[in-house]
Amino acid sequence: MLSYIKRILIGMPLPTYRMSHERLGKVQALAVLSSDALSSVAYATEEILMVLILAGSAALNLSWPIALAIAALLVIVGMSYYQTVHAYPKGAGSYIVSRENLGTLPSLVAGGALLTDYILTVAVSISAGIAAITSAFPPLYPWRVELAVVAIAFITIMNLRGVRESARVFAVPTYFFIACILTLIGVGIARVLTGSIQPAEAATATAVQAAQPLTLFLLLRAFTSGCTALTGVEAISDGVPVFKPPEGENAGKTLLWMVTILVTMFLGITFLAHQLGIVPREGETVVSQIARTIFDRSIFYYLIQAATMLILVLAANTSYADFPRLSMWMARDRFLPRQLANVGDRLVYANGIILLGLFSSLLVILFHASTHALIPLYAVGVFTSFTLNQTGMVRYWLRRRTPGWQTSIIFNALGAVATFIVAVMMAVTKFIHGAWIVLALIPLLVMMFKAIHHHYEEVAEQLSLSLRWPTPVKKHTVVVPVAGLHRGVVKAVYYAKALGEDVHVVTVDVNPEETAKLLERWKHYLPDIPLEVLPSPYRSVVEPLMDYVNSFIDEDGHYVTIVMPEFVPARWWHFFLHNQTALVLKWALNYARRDTSQGRFRIITDVPFYLRH
Repeated sequence: MLSYIKRILIGMPLPTYRMSHERLGKVQALAVLSSDALSSVAYATEEILMVLILAGSAALNLSWPIALAIAALLVIVGMSYYQTVHAYPKGAGSYIVSRENLGTLPSLVAGGALLTDYILTVAVSISAGIAAITSAFPPLYPWRVELAVVAIAFITIMNLRGVRESARVFAVPTYFFIACILTLIGVGIARVLTGSIQPAEAATATAVQAAQPLTLFLLLRAFTSGCTALTGVEAISDGVPVFKPPEGENAGKTLLWMVTILVTMFLGITFLAHQLGIVPREGETVVSQIARTIFDRSIFYYLIQAATMLILVLAANTSYADFPRLSMWMARDRFLPRQLANVGDRLVYANGIILLGLFSSLLVILFHASTHALIPLYAVGVFTSFTLNQTGMVRYWLRRRTPGWQTSIIFNALGAVATFIVAVMMAVTKFIHGAWIVLALIPLLVMMFKAIHHHYEEVAEQLSLSLRWPTPVKKHTVVVPVAGLHRGVVKAVYYAKALGEDVHVVTVDVNPEETAKLLERWKHYLPDIPLEVLPSPYRSVVEPLMDYVNSFIDEDGHYVTIVMPEFVPARWWHFFLHNQTALVLKWALNYARRDTSQGRFRIITDVPFYLRH
């Protein structure tokens, strides 16, 4: 049943040779890899206003110069990554660039920052998308967490179906959003310039009194809040391998398209919010207020809300494209579990996709799908990875000195300095608002990466053929533990007899009456095979059996095979209706290391007996 449901949701497996056909063209890649960055215009302006309003309505006039500074930063970062994707046409993520140019520790910091960022991207994007829905339909507001989890589950399933299939699904909403926002900006600016709409008409509240003075710290906090508009800019450089050849050239062109569209929409939304006197408020987003002011409650208003909701929900798809791929790279370098490097049925890194869905759902539940609560955690990791990527590129150009490196290094150095300054500003201004969580989490992640790597290194060393070879088999004993007598037990005993002559069938005496009955039946059905009884005064099954098995391991080259008779229920839930003694014994025998020095071995063999429906 589970396999059947999986095929319905995900589809039939794809052969490996189809991998090359799963690449994306520029139009599809813009939809898949830019949705996160483009969607940020739905809340970046609002984040600026949410901070400035603390200094009163008059401080909202500063939103426009702050937006211009953020747009300049966006262009700098975009041009920096343009150099990066051409230098690394097979993959230009911060982890790879840092690993090759700065060393292991910086690459792990970049990896931890990016993984955190991708999880937060899903949580923030979905929460913002649900906020757009609840702005248009307020009765849904109490259900925002449930709606967010359902949306994450939908995107997870669509990405498990494959890259090309998810691109087909998500391309239309992305371009629909771009068209709607550009239309909103165009009509809004035209009405402002022609005087057909006045700021007073758009005001949604009376003048707000200042709750705190307008200080440099408050301005920096507003600037860093608006820098969420840059989140997702690195996605194209991380996802270069998903482009059709030539990968670097196609990724570079797509990056320039994205930056141009993003700057236009961000400045347009901020300009309209400034001109129309929009004041942020609980229960309705800034974009919703702008659209309602310009189009009233017409069909165009609801189209813009629907487009905003779709792009915000689907913006999470950018993380679904990059998180599994970054996890794969780190898993191949032995810093994450190797299962994350496995390609799934649909030629995607399915384990990474599922992991991302689970972690982001947990964040949505913990923070009650609140965008404003999640945003302070969001951008610190983004700008940390920006800085490491651009610093790594500066080192790259200094080492390679390929043609045109002087121009490229200027862009990357400028990007490194700018993003470093913003990262420090974010850490300071947002520390008490939640940034401390990410600042504490990244070092913990680095420690986890190192622990995983150390484990894999130890395993590789112990498995190395350069060490002492395993001792040849000199003696072989077979032990068959039984708790009763049935067809499954007889099957296991016959199998054990086929392994060798030194076979010992044993039962642990936890109930004398049951043991006596078993001995009578055993003599009747298997009189030629002796059954040994192990005393157990404390009614333990595991300890007497362990002592018995270990008593045979008396010399190097002595192998003891424990044959475990086990019946397999017909239904999965039948499993819980039976004593899982075999499972407990296997666990104990696998992990008990007493008296198992080099050359002395225990081997566990399952003999299943399958029950029919």
